[in-house]
Amino acid sequence: MQKACKHLKDADLEKLEAICVRHRKGKGAVIPILQEIQDIFGYIPEDCVNFVADRLEIARSHFYGVATFYSQFHFTPRGKNIVTACSGTACHVKGSEKLISILGRELGIPEGQDTSPDLNFTLEKVNCVGACSIAPVIIINNVVHGKMNGNKVAKEVIKLKGAGSDDGK
Repeated sequence: MQKACKHLKDADLEKLEAICVRHRKGKGAVIPILQEIQDIFGYIPEDCVNFVADRLEIARSHFYGVATFYSQFHFTPRGKNIVTACSGTACHVKGSEKLISILGRELGIPEGQDTSPDLNFTLEKVNCVGACSIAPVIIINNVVHGKMNGNKVAKEVIKLKGAGSDDGK
Protein backbone atom coordinates (compact mmCIF):
# COMPACT_ATOMS: atom_id res chain seq x y z
CA MET A 1 0.00 0.00 0.00
CA GLN A 2 1.43 3.37 -0.98
CA LYS A 3 2.12 5.67 1.95
CA ALA A 4 -0.14 8.69 1.40
CA CYS A 5 1.28 10.79 4.20
CA LYS A 6 4.46 10.57 6.18
CA HIS A 7 2.52 11.26 9.40
CA LEU A 8 0.37 8.13 9.18
CA LYS A 9 1.69 4.77 10.40
CA ASP A 10 1.22 1.66 8.28
CA ALA A 11 -1.33 0.30 10.79
CA ASP A 12 -3.31 3.54 10.52
CA LEU A 13 -3.25 3.35 6.74
CA GLU A 14 -4.59 -0.20 6.90
CA LYS A 15 -7.49 0.94 9.10
CA LEU A 16 -8.26 3.81 6.74
CA GLU A 17 -8.07 1.55 3.72
CA ALA A 18 -10.57 -0.80 5.41
CA ILE A 19 -12.93 2.16 5.88
CA CYS A 20 -12.56 2.97 2.19
CA VAL A 21 -13.33 -0.61 1.17
CA ARG A 22 -16.48 -0.65 3.34
CA HIS A 23 -17.72 2.66 1.93
CA ARG A 24 -16.49 2.54 -1.66
CA LYS A 25 -20.02 2.32 -3.09
CA GLY A 26 -21.70 4.77 -0.73
CA LYS A 27 -20.61 8.21 -1.89
CA GLY A 28 -23.05 9.78 0.58
CA ALA A 29 -21.63 7.92 3.57
CA VAL A 30 -19.55 10.85 4.78
CA ILE A 31 -21.01 10.89 8.31
CA PRO A 32 -20.36 7.18 9.01
CA ILE A 33 -16.86 7.52 7.56
CA LEU A 34 -16.10 10.48 9.82
CA GLN A 35 -17.53 8.58 12.79
CA GLU A 36 -15.28 5.60 12.06
CA ILE A 37 -12.21 7.81 11.75
CA GLN A 38 -13.04 9.51 15.03
CA ASP A 39 -13.66 6.16 16.74
CA ILE A 40 -10.21 4.96 15.69
CA PHE A 41 -8.17 8.08 16.47
CA GLY A 42 -10.29 9.83 19.10
CA TYR A 43 -10.59 12.84 16.79
CA ILE A 44 -10.44 13.50 13.05
CA PRO A 45 -6.86 14.06 11.89
CA GLU A 46 -6.55 16.11 8.69
CA ASP A 47 -4.26 13.49 7.13
CA CYS A 48 -6.94 10.84 7.57
CA VAL A 49 -9.68 12.92 5.97
CA ASN A 50 -7.44 13.72 3.03
CA PHE A 51 -6.45 10.07 2.59
CA VAL A 52 -10.05 8.80 2.62
CA ALA A 53 -11.38 11.65 0.47
CA ASP A 54 -8.71 11.03 -2.16
CA ARG A 55 -9.22 7.25 -2.11
CA LEU A 56 -12.99 7.53 -2.46
CA GLU A 57 -12.81 10.44 -4.91
CA ILE A 58 -15.03 12.61 -2.73
CA ALA A 59 -14.10 16.27 -2.42
CA ARG A 60 -12.18 16.98 0.76
CA SER A 61 -14.33 20.06 1.20
CA HIS A 62 -17.39 17.84 1.46
CA PHE A 63 -15.86 15.99 4.42
CA TYR A 64 -14.83 19.23 6.10
CA GLY A 65 -18.23 20.81 5.46
CA VAL A 66 -20.01 17.92 7.16
CA ALA A 67 -17.50 17.64 10.00
CA THR A 68 -17.66 21.32 10.84
CA PHE A 69 -21.47 21.38 10.72
CA TYR A 70 -21.97 18.65 13.36
CA SER A 71 -20.68 19.27 16.87
CA GLN A 72 -20.01 15.57 17.41
CA PHE A 73 -16.86 15.80 15.30
CA HIS A 74 -13.55 17.07 16.65
CA PHE A 75 -10.38 18.04 14.77
CA THR A 76 -8.08 18.12 17.79
CA PRO A 77 -7.19 15.40 20.30
CA ARG A 78 -9.56 15.18 23.24
CA GLY A 79 -8.95 14.19 26.81
CA LYS A 80 -9.66 10.77 28.25
CA ASN A 81 -12.28 12.42 30.46
CA ILE A 82 -14.90 14.67 28.90
CA VAL A 83 -16.59 17.29 31.05
CA THR A 84 -19.49 19.10 29.40
CA ALA A 85 -20.76 22.26 31.04
CA CYS A 86 -24.10 23.73 30.10
CA SER A 87 -24.17 27.48 29.58
CA GLY A 88 -27.79 27.74 28.48
CA THR A 89 -30.01 30.43 29.97
CA ALA A 90 -31.17 28.49 33.05
CA CYS A 91 -27.66 27.26 33.83
CA HIS A 92 -26.13 30.67 33.16
CA VAL A 93 -28.58 32.38 35.52
CA LYS A 94 -27.73 29.82 38.21
CA GLY A 95 -23.96 30.35 37.96
CA SER A 96 -22.60 28.03 35.29
CA GLU A 97 -19.90 30.50 34.21
CA LYS A 98 -18.35 30.40 37.68
CA LEU A 99 -18.45 26.59 37.62
CA ILE A 100 -16.86 26.50 34.17
CA SER A 101 -14.08 28.75 35.41
CA ILE A 102 -13.48 26.51 38.44
CA LEU A 103 -13.45 23.41 36.25
CA GLY A 104 -10.97 24.88 33.78
CA ARG A 105 -8.60 25.94 36.54
CA GLU A 106 -8.85 22.73 38.56
CA LEU A 107 -8.49 20.45 35.52
CA GLY A 108 -5.38 22.33 34.36
CA ILE A 109 -6.87 23.49 31.08
CA PRO A 110 -5.00 26.53 29.72
CA GLU A 111 -6.94 29.72 29.00
CA GLY A 112 -8.45 29.65 25.52
CA GLN A 113 -8.15 25.87 25.15
CA ASP A 114 -10.48 23.02 25.93
CA THR A 115 -8.10 20.13 26.63
CA SER A 116 -5.41 19.76 29.28
CA PRO A 117 -1.84 19.40 27.99
CA ASP A 118 -1.63 15.86 29.43
CA LEU A 119 -4.78 14.88 27.46
CA ASN A 120 -6.51 13.70 30.63
CA PHE A 121 -9.37 16.24 30.50
CA THR A 122 -11.48 18.07 27.95
CA LEU A 123 -13.90 20.76 29.08
CA GLU A 124 -16.68 21.53 26.62
CA LYS A 125 -19.00 24.48 27.04
CA VAL A 126 -22.31 23.86 25.27
CA ASN A 127 -25.37 26.02 24.70
CA CYS A 128 -27.91 23.71 26.30
CA VAL A 129 -28.16 20.10 27.43
CA GLY A 130 -31.92 20.23 27.84
CA ALA A 131 -31.97 19.67 31.60
CA CYS A 132 -33.05 23.14 32.71
CA SER A 133 -35.02 21.88 35.69
CA ILE A 134 -31.79 20.73 37.37
CA ALA A 135 -29.64 23.72 36.40
CA PRO A 136 -26.75 24.27 36.54
CA VAL A 137 -25.73 21.03 34.84
CA ILE A 138 -22.32 19.44 34.32
CA ILE A 139 -21.93 16.16 32.44
CA ILE A 140 -18.85 14.15 33.37
CA ASN A 141 -18.04 11.21 31.11
CA ASN A 142 -21.71 10.98 30.08
CA VAL A 143 -23.03 11.10 33.67
CA VAL A 144 -25.34 14.06 34.32
CA HIS A 145 -24.79 16.07 37.50
CA GLY A 146 -27.51 18.59 38.27
CA LYS A 147 -27.99 21.44 40.71
CA MET A 148 -24.22 21.90 40.81
CA ASN A 149 -22.39 24.41 42.95
CA GLY A 150 -18.74 25.11 43.74
CA ASN A 151 -18.50 22.46 46.49
CA LYS A 152 -20.11 19.76 44.35
CA VAL A 153 -17.84 20.61 41.41
CA ALA A 154 -14.77 20.44 43.68
CA LYS A 155 -15.81 16.96 44.91
CA GLU A 156 -16.36 15.75 41.34
CA VAL A 157 -12.98 17.10 40.24
CA ILE A 158 -11.26 15.25 43.10
CA LYS A 159 -12.99 12.01 42.04
CA LEU A 160 -12.17 12.63 38.40
CA LYS A 161 -8.50 13.34 39.05
CA GLY A 162 -8.21 10.27 41.22
CA ALA A 163 -9.76 7.98 38.64
CA GLY A 164 -8.81 9.64 35.38
CA SER A 165 -5.21 10.69 35.35
CA ASP A 166 -2.20 8.67 34.30
CA ASP A 167 -0.26 9.42 37.46
CA GLY A 168 -3.09 8.92 39.95
CA LYS A 169 -3.04 12.51 41.17
